[in-house]
Amino acid sequence: MSFDFDLFVIGGGSGGVRAARLAASEGGAKVGLAEEYRMGGTCVIRGCVPKKLMVFASGYSGGFEDARAYGWDVTAGGFDWPLFKGKLHAELDRLEGIYRTNLDKAGVEIFDTRAVLEDAHTVKLATGQRFTAKHILVAVGGRPFVPDMPGAEHVITSNDIFHLEALPRDILIVGGGFIACEFACILNGLGVAVTQYYRGAQILRGFDDEARGHVAELMRERGVNLHVGTDVIEMKPVEGGIWVKSTDGREHVYEKVMYATGRVPNTGGLGLEEAGVKIGRGGAVEVDDYSQTVVPSVYAVGDVTNRINLTPVAIREGAAFVETVFKGNPTKPDHDLVASAVFTQPELGTVGLTEEQAAEQEAIEVYSTSFRAMQSLFAGRPDRVMMKLIVSKASRKVLGCHIVADHAGELIQLAAVALKMGATKEDFDRTVAVHPTMSEELVTMKAPVRTA
Repeated sequence: MSFDFDLFVIGGGSGGVRAARLAASEGGAKVGLAEEYRMGGTCVIRGCVPKKLMVFASGYSGGFEDARAYGWDVTAGGFDWPLFKGKLHAELDRLEGIYRTNLDKAGVEIFDTRAVLEDAHTVKLATGQRFTAKHILVAVGGRPFVPDMPGAEHVITSNDIFHLEALPRDILIVGGGFIACEFACILNGLGVAVTQYYRGAQILRGFDDEARGHVAELMRERGVNLHVGTDVIEMKPVEGGIWVKSTDGREHVYEKVMYATGRVPNTGGLGLEEAGVKIGRGGAVEVDDYSQTVVPSVYAVGDVTNRINLTPVAIREGAAFVETVFKGNPTKPDHDLVASAVFTQPELGTVGLTEEQAAEQEAIEVYSTSFRAMQSLFAGRPDRVMMKLIVSKASRKVLGCHIVADHAGELIQLAAVALKMGATKEDFDRTVAVHPTMSEELVTMKAPVRTA
């Protein structure tokens, strides 16, 4: 059978673009790609990149205070949101342009419109065009989830933050995951009065308990009005903002309310189930170890599969798909020991098992320390760094590493290499410390603080 394309990719995010480029440039495939919004997906357009730039911007408020403590005569003016916003979107335009240029160079045909599946080998575009493809890759990512409740139409999500005409005087952020916590810290750093509600007992569920408790404490110390065990029961628009009543009986009017209560795969209305693709819990496309669905010609990568929802993972999945399908080299994406960072202030970097996960599977030793780093101590900041290693008693391998500190995201990348190589606690001990640094604590913790 003759097809219009060897591969048609639905979705122009990091995973889909990587797969399209490699299939065309290295796999010799004729490739089409459809994206209904902007090239770059969540990460480039409304996630990692603009968020990290906002993290940088928000950090300067504390930086000015530190500079004065170090002897600099510094006077900070107000934060100019319109100026920053303009530069931010110019940068996103630049990055989107790079994505498009690279696709063009690889020979990928781009369609700036929505595409859906009609059957196992056919996609239909919103323009009315139909194309057949030997293989179809679904890489449409996810979207913010907002509960269906009265007043929900008046809230914003992380998608909207970057498009605000002005920063609000105050905001309520509902949620306790990494997105909620990151934006609570960002907006607090930019001078917005931030209140955060989370219905659970502690923020950052799924992360190491000691580490997430440490982050919560520091967020409060820096000015975030964080309430756990609290949820919204009623809200409505009123003069001056949105009136909110919470489960603890508190009532308040906030200029903005932002929901960051998780994300869901963006599978609605794509024709997947009609084409025979199995959709699992929460709307995720079910795939095997090679990202193949139950329909042999249809594959899926990235957040739409709800495996590990991180940009570098989607990129690895896209590359593994090309190796498998177009290079004759069956390759499973490696989801083991994937490091990640939460860009709160300070940051949380993590790789491997939490203390709780490790203790459930085997006997462990826990090495942990909390201290005031030299830079912040001299400046008079109360911040405390936390560093933690989880060690197997039997094998001596380091099973997990967790860091709460400024630039923890940078530090955890290097620790991840050691864990991926199977480093033991004694390998860490044999490593000479770099002094004076925060990170030297990772190799100088000699005695466990507890065992389990």
